Amino acid sequence: MQIDAVEVTIKGLMPTANGCAVFLGNDDKTFVIYVDTSVGNAISMTLNGVKKERPLTHDLIGHLFLGLGVSLERVVINDVNDGTFFARILLHMQNELGRKFLEIDARPSDSMVLALQQKRPIHVVRKVFDAVEDMTEILERVLKQQSEGQSDEQDQ
Repeated sequence: MQIDAVEVTIKGLMPTANGCAVFLGNDDKTFVIYVDTSVGNAISMTLNGVKKERPLTHDLIGHLFLGLGVSLERVVINDVNDGTFFARILLHMQNELGRKFLEIDARPSDSMVLALQQKRPIHVVRKVFDAVEDMTEILERVLKQQSEGQSDEQDQ
């Protein structure tokens, strides 16, 4: 099934009062998805290559994929309704019984962690990408503030 979608990457993270803002985008546009603190931490740890003593939920799912011979093909953020985003995880499985493609409904936050861990692409359906507000300038300000805060800490 071919859909009109745009590939995006995670361009930044910012803690919020209720969790974490995840900035996703490409060269054309950046938008925000708000996630809970635990998923924000999982995204941050994955982006920063943090090794964990014990597997977290997303690690466990990745281990299950490996054990069952399932590969994550891609994640697609396929809808937004009143600020709530929806996603699908596209999986591929091939074994002695044959080949199977699966498409599973999932939260975008969990989907992003799995895509990062499996080094697979994140796509956004074109109608969603076109509908979301461009937050590129806000991301640039946040990144500038974060870098200034880090340089202030290093000066002390």
